[in-house]
Amino acid sequence: MTEVPAREPASGPGEGLTERYLEHVRVEKRLAQRTVELYALDLQKLSHYAEQVGVELLQVQNSHIRRWVAQMNSGGRSGRGIALILSGWRGFYGWLGREGLISNNPVQDVRAPKAGKPLPKALSVDEAVQLASFASDSNDPWLEARDAAIVELLYGAGLRVGELTGLDAVASATARGWVDLQGGEAHVLGKGGKRRSVPVGAHAVLALNRWLALRDQALAQPALFIGRNGTRLSAQSIWQRLRQRSQQAGLTTPFHPHMLRHSFASHLLQSSSDLRAVQELLGHISITTTQVYTRLDFQHLAKAYDAAHPRAKIKATPPK
Repeated sequence: MTEVPAREPASGPGEGLTERYLEHVRVEKRLAQRTVELYALDLQKLSHYAEQVGVELLQVQNSHIRRWVAQMNSGGRSGRGIALILSGWRGFYGWLGREGLISNNPVQDVRAPKAGKPLPKALSVDEAVQLASFASDSNDPWLEARDAAIVELLYGAGLRVGELTGLDAVASATARGWVDLQGGEAHVLGKGGKRRSVPVGAHAVLALNRWLALRDQALAQPALFIGRNGTRLSAQSIWQRLRQRSQQAGLTTPFHPHMLRHSFASHLLQSSSDLRAVQELLGHISITTTQVYTRLDFQHLAKAYDAAHPRAKIKATPPK
């Protein structure tokens, strides 16, 4: 098996330590060769930083580690990347402690900078309407009606996929949720066992009526959305069906069904700016969870500004 190279600082008390540690994780812990190679790269980086400040690996202090984390962060390395490097360093110094070579692990209480929470991915209004309006003549009419109703309900009511799969065709004392077509409302059981009612738009009501006209009403299965075998449709099945449907509809954006919930919230805020109302419709316990959609809304406004405002961009001055 090929040896993993590791670079040491100048000869001293720490010479050969990284090779011994890598041999330990390879032989005694039986880690995969690729994992050992990644550990070797982490230790090369550690040795490089130690050389720069003139300290042996055994002399590295907590303050050194914090300074190097700051350097990696300012250099553009992601919080996740820094966390992985720190994990490698922490394991190395933990081993040194067990070997009796150091008294304290300098990495023990050092954490990577928190990575910025990624914005939820939402479709544009045009993309959402394109998907909701899509109809395929080649699909089985039964499946087409069902999948169209699913899209309309996810986008029109902002439901989670799990909430949608829990809907029954009719209201009952045991139902987790149902749709009142006459009242234009969906009653769902959300996270934390919290019930809420949300309005259902006219397009979704029409799509649901078309689906219910084809769904076998004699089935004992109470679920609103069922598969060909007559059982309640699973979340995984919905993800697969709608991913396929998005491709058939010509969407170029990588799609997953939860994007329809994000799109519902973002498009409502673009039109109304009523954050509290959107919070209620989504079933968020905390307003801070809903506030992420204001960032999406701001992106929308910023793009509109850049595209339309005459003073948004500096135009190149033509040569005289």
